Amino acid sequence: MPTLRLGELTNLVRCTSFSPGEPQAESWASDSSDSVISSGSDPESHIHKVVMLGENGVGKSSLARIFGGVEDNHECDEAGNTYDRSIIVDDEEASIVLYDIWEQDSSPWLQDQCMKMGDAYIIVYSVTDKSSFEKASELRIQLRRARQSEDIPIILVGNKSDLVRSREVSVDEGRACAVVFDCKFIETSASLHHNVRDLFEGIVRQIRLRKDSKEDNARRLANSKRRESIGKKAKRFLGRIVAKNNKKMAFKQKSKSCHDLSVL
Repeated sequence: MPTLRLGELTNLVRCTSFSPGEPQAESWASDSSDSVISSGSDPESHIHKVVMLGENGVGKSSLARIFGGVEDNHECDEAGNTYDRSIIVDDEEASIVLYDIWEQDSSPWLQDQCMKMGDAYIIVYSVTDKSSFEKASELRIQLRRARQSEDIPIILVGNKSDLVRSREVSVDEGRACAVVFDCKFIETSASLHHNVRDLFEGIVRQIRLRKDSKEDNARRLANSKRRESIGKKAKRFLGRIVAKNNKKMAFKQKSKSCHDLSVL
């Protein structure tokens, strides 16, 4: 297959997340999202490319459609779509292009491009399927090999957390995997919309922490701490002191921080 520019990959499959005159499905998103790509008015550097990875059936497309605000749009395929949308995170607008194309076809070329094109990655597994969890670990290793010298934001997502009786992967297992592979972790339920908003706001925060200036991130952190309760501040401070003098506690502290999508 001839080599294509990465920008052309956007047009392989497209399901836009906003059409003029139609209501938005999620209030946390801006209604100007579709113009981000189509108008070409914004510099490409301001558009964050987020790629979803994971086994078939773990809920990637369900999470993507919630982000795109097109859950009830039957014109979209079950899988293999690209969604562009602007969302407001910490009072600032962020433009996201979300690629749900990992299983569009079995082409090694396409999956290789997925590993190279993202500014950030969401690796999804189902908490009801141990094999999908193991596959998520393999995908993290592949990403590390493909982007060895880059500090790419990655969030490990345990989806279907509402299916308690069918659970095969515990929260502790997911958290430990994230610590070992140096990425963030969150559990979601696409069917209940649980933590879906936190997931996509979190990926924006992780991108900003790596791309934006120290001054901008310090300002955001200061604003966040001002909103934090006194009890949480005291607990965080004591946790750091204890962790410095205890390796096991340090690992536990890092394990806890993998849940915090607002810090590195």
